[in-house]
This record gives sequence, C-alpha cells and structure tokens, in this order.
Amino acid sequence: MTRGCATGVLLERDDEMSLVGRALEQARAGIGSVVVLAGPLGNGKTALLRALSRHPGAASFAVLHASATLMEREHAYGVVRQLLEPVLADAPAEVWAGAAALARPVFDLGGAGSGAGGGLLDGGGSGEVSGPDDASWDSSGQDGRDRGGHGVDRIGDGGLGAGQQLAEQRLVRQHVAEPGAQHLDDAGQSVHLGLLSLGRNLSAIKPLFVLVDDLQWVDEPSLAMLELLAGRVGHLRVVMVVTVREGDPLAERPAAASILAAATRRLRPRPLSAAGAAKLVRAKLGRECDEAFGLACHEVTGGNPLLLTGLALAWAVGGEPPTEANAELVRAVRPAQARERVVACMRAQPEAVRRLLKAAAVLGESAELDAVSVLAELDEVSTAEIVRALGRLGLFCGARFAHPWVREAVDDLMTAGEREELHLRAVRLLYDLGKPVETVAGQLLATSTPQGMWAVEALRDAAHVALRRGAPETAVAYLRRALLETSVSGQDRATVLVDLASAERLLDVNAAVRTLSYAVALLPGPRERAAALIRLASAVMGDAPDAIVSVLRGVFEEFGPPERLSGVDRDLSLRLEARLRFICRTEPWGLAGTATRLDELQEAEWTDSGAARELVSVLVNAAALTVAVPARRVAVLAEQLLAREPASSAHSVSAAPLLVTALAAADSPGTLEGWLDRALGAARQRGDVVEQAMIRTEQSLVHLITGRVTEAVRAASDAVELGAWNWGSVGTSAAVVSGAVALQLGDPVLIDQVLASVEEEPANPCLATVTGLLRGHAAVVRGEHAAAAVMLTDCGAHLDRSGWRNPVLFPWRSGLALVKLKLGATSDAMALAEEERLIAEEWGAASGIGRTLRVLGRIVGGDSGLELTGRAIEVLRTSAHRLELVRALRQRAELTECPDAWRSCLELAEEIGAKRIAHRARIALGFSTSASTGGKLTRSEQKVAMLAVSGRSNQEIAELLDVTSRAVEKHLTNTYRKLGVRRRSELAEALRSVGSASPA
Repeated sequence: MTRGCATGVLLERDDEMSLVGRALEQARAGIGSVVVLAGPLGNGKTALLRALSRHPGAASFAVLHASATLMEREHAYGVVRQLLEPVLADAPAEVWAGAAALARPVFDLGGAGSGAGGGLLDGGGSGEVSGPDDASWDSSGQDGRDRGGHGVDRIGDGGLGAGQQLAEQRLVRQHVAEPGAQHLDDAGQSVHLGLLSLGRNLSAIKPLFVLVDDLQWVDEPSLAMLELLAGRVGHLRVVMVVTVREGDPLAERPAAASILAAATRRLRPRPLSAAGAAKLVRAKLGRECDEAFGLACHEVTGGNPLLLTGLALAWAVGGEPPTEANAELVRAVRPAQARERVVACMRAQPEAVRRLLKAAAVLGESAELDAVSVLAELDEVSTAEIVRALGRLGLFCGARFAHPWVREAVDDLMTAGEREELHLRAVRLLYDLGKPVETVAGQLLATSTPQGMWAVEALRDAAHVALRRGAPETAVAYLRRALLETSVSGQDRATVLVDLASAERLLDVNAAVRTLSYAVALLPGPRERAAALIRLASAVMGDAPDAIVSVLRGVFEEFGPPERLSGVDRDLSLRLEARLRFICRTEPWGLAGTATRLDELQEAEWTDSGAARELVSVLVNAAALTVAVPARRVAVLAEQLLAREPASSAHSVSAAPLLVTALAAADSPGTLEGWLDRALGAARQRGDVVEQAMIRTEQSLVHLITGRVTEAVRAASDAVELGAWNWGSVGTSAAVVSGAVALQLGDPVLIDQVLASVEEEPANPCLATVTGLLRGHAAVVRGEHAAAAVMLTDCGAHLDRSGWRNPVLFPWRSGLALVKLKLGATSDAMALAEEERLIAEEWGAASGIGRTLRVLGRIVGGDSGLELTGRAIEVLRTSAHRLELVRALRQRAELTECPDAWRSCLELAEEIGAKRIAHRARIALGFSTSASTGGKLTRSEQKVAMLAVSGRSNQEIAELLDVTSRAVEKHLTNTYRKLGVRRRSELAEALRSVGSASPA
C-alpha cells in the first residue's frame, strides 16, 4: 500500500535523519536502540521511514521493512513474516542454529533451511551460499569482535550463545507472565524464543535495521515479538524504527505501549514550512508555482504533507496554472486522496469515537462541546478523552475539526437515513437548549422531514437575522425550506412567499417578482394583496411580467383613487400607483399626465407621507426622462425628497436612485456627492454588494456631471465589476444609468468592459436600446461609421417611442449628427443637432443646451461655427458639467488655432482628468507629452489592446478577430513596448494616457 508524500526528495527532515544516523553508528558497536516516529495522520512518518531505508549509514545493515495494515491485523505473525521472509530466502542455514529452529513453523519451513543467491544480507549478486566465515556475512574480526572491538553474539549453541539462549528463555517466560500479555502455550513460547534467537543470529552476521510502519495496526503475535526485541535491543546490533499514529486506540495496547516506552528517541516530524510546502507542490505539479500560490497551499493545509500532496494532485487534475491569481481557488479544492486516508482512519476508530465525529460534523463548526456530547450520547469524561485522542490523530484542533476536509469526510461514515435522523435530533436539541435561531435553522436546512409551524417561525426569524447581517442567499435558503412546512395553498404559504420575495429581491429581481405573484394569488383580500405587492420597491418592479402588472392594476382599481381614501388604505393606494407608474414608464399610461399628477400631489400635504413621497419620486424621475416639466422644477422637488431620505437606509428599497438620476439630468448635482459617500459607507458596512453596485453607478453619473472624469471612469468601472449590468439581481435602472455614463464619457475601454458583461440580450426594451447605443459607439471607434449610423438611428427611434427624450442623459441625436457629418450627410446632421437643441431648450439644463450648441458649431464650421462654439462655452460656464465645457474649449482652439485658447483648454483638461484632450492640447502647444511611447499603435494593435483590457483572454481575442493566438501575442508585445508597460493590468491606464481610450 503506497502512502506518504514521496517526491524523490525528503523535505525538512535533516534533524530526524541525523538522529537515526547516530543510532546506526551505535548499533554497529553493539548498542542497539528503538526510535519512534510519532504524530497525527499525514505528518510524513511513512515518507520519512522510506527515506531511512536509503540512509547512507545503513549501507552495512540488513534492512528489514514491514507495513502493518488494519485489514491484516488478524493475520498472525504477518508483520514478522514481512520483516524476515525476504532475508531468510537468501540466508545461510546457520541462522537456524540453536533455538532459532523453533521459529520454523512461522515460515512453513519443514527441514533445514538454506537459501541460494545473493540477498539483502550480502548486498546480492553472488549466487552462492554464504557461510558464517564469509566476509560478506560476518562483519566482525577473526576473534569474534566487531570493528569497534566490542563483543558480539556468535551463531551456535556453545559459549556466549548458550548463555544468550537461557537469558532469552527467561525473557519470554517473564513477558508471558506480565499482566495484559498475550497468553501463550508452551508451543507459542517456543516460537517466540525461536524468533528472538533468529533475530540474534541474523544480527550477529550483519547489523539489522528494522523498519515497521503503523505500529498501531501490527498483529498481536508480531507485536509481542517486537516488544521482546525492543526489550533486548540494547544488547544487539539492531536499530528498530517504528511509526505510530498518535491518538489511535490500538496504539495503547500494552505491547505497543511497552515498545514506545522502550524508545531511545521519540521523534515527531513537524509540518512543512511555507518554503517546504512550496517545494512539495512544485515537485507534485512538475512546474514552478507563484509564491502566493505556494503560501495559499501552506495556509490551507497547515503544512501537513498528506494534505499538501493530495491538494497538489487534485490541482494537477484541474489543469489550472498555479498562479497568484488562482491562489484563492486553492481553498475550494477537495483532494480525494487525502479524503480516502482520513475516512479510513475514522472507520478504524471505536464506535464511541465515530459517534462523536458524526455528532460534531452534524452540529457544525460553531457547535459547543456540551451539545456534541449530548447528541453523541456520551458523558463529559468520555467526550474529553475522545477529543484529546482526535487531537493526537490530527483530526481535531482543540474541540473543533482540524480542517473543513475532515468534517466533510465524516459524511462517508453515515447513510442518508442516519444523517437525517441526526439532524432531526440536533434540531430539537438546539431548539430546547435555546441556541441562536440561525443555528436551529441551519439544522433544518439539512432535513426534509416536516416539523410543523414552530419550524416555519424559526426559519422566518432566522431569515430576518440573515438579511440584517447582509446574507440574502442564506435568508432565501431558510425561507425555501420553510415552504416545505406550509400548506399548499393557504395564507401561511403566502406569508412565507412574501418574505421570500423580499429576500430574493437582493439576488434576482425577476425571481422576486415571480414569487410575489404566487403569494398574491393566495391572499384573501385587497388589503392583504396590496401589503404584499408593496414589499418590493418601485425601482425593483421595472421588469414585472404582465401577470403581476395585471394584479397590481386590479388591486389598485379595487381601492379606487387615493384622494377618496384615508389612513392605511390611502397609503397602500399611493404606493400601488407608484409601482404601476414605474413599471409603465415606457408606456403612454405611465407617462401620461405626469405634470398634472405632480400638481395634484403638490397641492396636498405630500411631504409628510412616505407613500406620497414615493409616488412623487417616481413622477419626478419620469418627468426628467420625458422632459415633461422644466429641469428647475424637477431639481427643486428632487432635492426636497432626497432631504427626507436617510443616506444610511437600505438604498435598494428607497426612492433615492430615482432622485439621483433626476438631479443629474437637471444639471443640479448639489449635495449628491456627500449623500452618496455616506450611503456607500453604510452599504459597505452592511456588506450589500447590490447596493454598492447601484451607488457606484450613481456616483459615476454625479462625477460625470461635475466634470471629474477620472473619478467617473473609476466609479463606472467599479460598478460594472460589482454587477451593475447583472440586471437579474440589481435591476435594469442601474444598468441604464451605467450605459448612459459610458456613452457620455466616450471611453472605449469602459464601453468594452460594459459590453463584455452583457451575457445575453436584455429583455427590457430601454436597456436593450442603451446596449445598442453602446454598440453603435464601439462601431464609431472602429471607424465603421455607416453601421454605427444605422444602430444609433434605430436605438434613438426606440427611445423616442418610449418617451425618453432627455438630452442630458441620452444625447443620441448629437452623437448621430457627428457620425452623419463623418459620412458627409451635413443636412441630416444639422437637422438632428437642431432637434436636440430645441429639446434641450425645453428641458432647460445648461449642460444639454451647451452640448447641442457645440455640436452645431462643429457641423457649421467657419465663423458661424466659432460663434456657436462661443455661445456654448458661455452657457456651459454656468453648468457643473465641466467635461462638456472642456470639449467646447477644445473645439474653439481647433477653430481658431490660438495658443491662448489651447492653454485654457489644457488647464481645464488636466484639472478634470480629460487625458486625451490634454494630450491633444500639449501637442498643439508644442509641449512634450506625458506619455512615454515608443511609437503610435496600429489599428490592429489598438483593437487587440481594447479587447485585452476588457478582460478577454488571448484565445478569445484571436477567435473574435479571426487571427492566431500567436498574432495576438505579437500585437500585445508591441503594444507593451510602445506604451512602456510590463503587464496587462497597466494597459488600460496607459491607453488612456495616450488618448487611445480616454474620454473625448
């Protein structure tokens, strides 16, 4: 049976090798010893024992090796035969002289035994029978003394040999008489005497190096013989090295304990250091690994050689490179080889130990020992003893499992039925002990047997706790388990479904809406249905299916107009209307009468009602999207509403996202920056990634509007990485805003990053439109102007049909106008720009008006174009949107070619972080540029670089561009050289520095 971690090189075991080397030197002088290699499972005992067999100091020894196994414990003298049969096969007949002949029955030998051919004792190869006077057999001098001058026993019955036989007979009788010793009849005693004499005879010819692996599993007769040898070894030329697994009950048998007590040295191989672990992993993988990867392997395994070997082999099967980027993945690896060894070790334990292991595994890492003891049906004393033994085995660390792998391995000891029964007992035990509700719920998750309504309440309470600590996945799991305890179509089920929808909202908006629709169908009256429907915020309901919209509308109509209601019913009606209007904000019903409805609500005392404020927030957002009321009025209302929204409250269930968009569209960022900073801090403290994605998206919009380009790009990129475009969990609103920011920044790297995160076509029509606009802009960057014009025209028409006309958020007409200008369609470009100018004037936000004037100036050109550009600059100086201002300043400088104009442009561009514009200004002024380039990137290099910074691999880039991977590598190498960078992570910033990927 192959075990250990043999790698061809023994790691960090020099001290142990030296100690055994000294024992071998003493044995040659006639002073034998016993060395014990002890420790927990997998600490490298077996590997060290194998290495000892090749120890340089053992060259003149006969090496006897045996490995005990649990399955062979019933094979009498099995280990003795492993040790001696290879030697006896080639030994001279003289080894059977005297009392040694009594051992023949052990080896099934009937007559005089002699072997032919070279063997272990003489190093092999002679093919002749060696006698006691042969130099290869007798390492002593002619006078019967060894090289060191010490007396040694000689083969035969006379002289010192006869005295030895009498001493050995007394030793055997004394051993049999000791308490706890194995009972032997006269024949058994004779056999033991014969084996002891046989060993003496062999050691007289050549020193013996006896290596026994897993002493705890040695069969009883062999163990008795090893005990006899250990008691006599000090007078023999014998070194006996045994390994023993600490904590195994079989190692506590009297004979085994006697051998351990006779040890001259007890060595405990230490876990490998971080450097040693890295060497072992490299040896097993057959390749170099990053330092961080090696450190991760060491941290996960604690330097245990068995676990390290299993981990490395499991990693090799996966085929992933052992890099720093993959270091965190090491924690998820579950090596099968190590698991098999751990399970085998557990199966070998007594029944009480296995009960405790199962109880501890079922109760989990946080379980207290008193609960484990009760579940395992053990008293405190027995529990403490078993825990100590498991610690020595290496399965426990303190009162906990030493490693998650160990706990998982316990599953192999239990049947499905046994596991279910233990979890059910654990549920009642923990509930009766008053343990935390999540602890009880965790046990219920592992069961499928119904427990009744008390379990439903426990699971609901646990879900609320999980949500408060920012663990929606856990809350969803608890509530789905609670559904197993409810009726099929009763109100109890509806209650759990409503809770479930609230939790799912943080993970999968569409799933939450579906779950809510199931709940509503089970509720008896309009008030109950309304209360359930408003559990999801308006902003979450954007993609509600037709069925839920129909239910919403039906319940709203049952209540009637809010103005006729009062109290709770009025609030419910207002909140239902808010959700209906948000869902239908791209349809005539949702947008119709926005201004009129705002007037009606403003005449009432709407600020003191949370329900009214929610509806007004939806209307203000719709007014901003559709330009239904002037920007100034939208800004005033949005500021009043935001002042009533605490930044610390849950962002995803508030109206704040709607208000942030409205204020940005109105060119009135005001106090948004500080408010969003506080909101982000609260979201991070809660650990809510969905909220963080939403807030970073909103921050990117505010940074854009206030002209902080670098911060806008960083926030937008963070939002994408946090999942802003995972509309299934975040909702479509954040993705729409993220797309609008990417379009206005005009950053190809960011746009590619966004598009790379779009795994499937959005079902939401407005989100699909924004995605189409992004693809159109990407086509412009590639120089595909005709295709871009088609895409932008189609997407713009869809926005118009939806009523989304805001020129600050979606300036698609001016963008398309510039594309038309490139294509030579000047009249079309003029018409588009003029149409957007009229909409911008209607809306009234300075940034929108200034942008359209700038684009008109670009199209007209000449003195008229310069005049329009000057007007744009005047308007934009009243706006917070400094990126639009610096674009207008650049256009004026290009039209006038005036150094002062370029200096004004450069100053503002550097201040706000518009790197491409600053680069262009420095060139115009004759300054040295800040980019350390080795030449201009070719178009192919730009394409490859853009795809690389968007996160695609070399192979993916090759497939997209229909080139070879080698070509991609060549382009990237040239790009790195030209931009002066060393790695892919530096590429995006370098591209922005030279203007290949910075905002226009």
